[in-house]
Amino acid sequence: MATRKSELLKQFSNNYPNFLKKDLNKLVSIFLSEIKNSLKRHERVELRDVFSLEPKLQKARLARNPKTNEKIYVNEKYTILFKTSKFWSKKINE
Repeated sequence: MATRKSELLKQFSNNYPNFLKKDLNKLVSIFLSEIKNSLKRHERVELRDVFSLEPKLQKARLARNPKTNEKIYVNEKYTILFKTSKFWSKKINE
């Protein structure tokens, strides 16, 4: 299930009514842009006891189109490796 920025802001504004919505919006925007910029620089992002994001290089390879069985060359690319912390996994699975 994906969470939209607007839903996140709504939850924050409900949980913290003493903050202005524009301040919460700015906070969430800064937080998300810092994560995005760090991943662009190929740096690891870690929120202790929650999750970590790490860009991982996938090597170039020959792939196959399953419909036509045609071989296709795929260039190397970065993917994002998402890993939950042991604490968070334990909390979710309880």
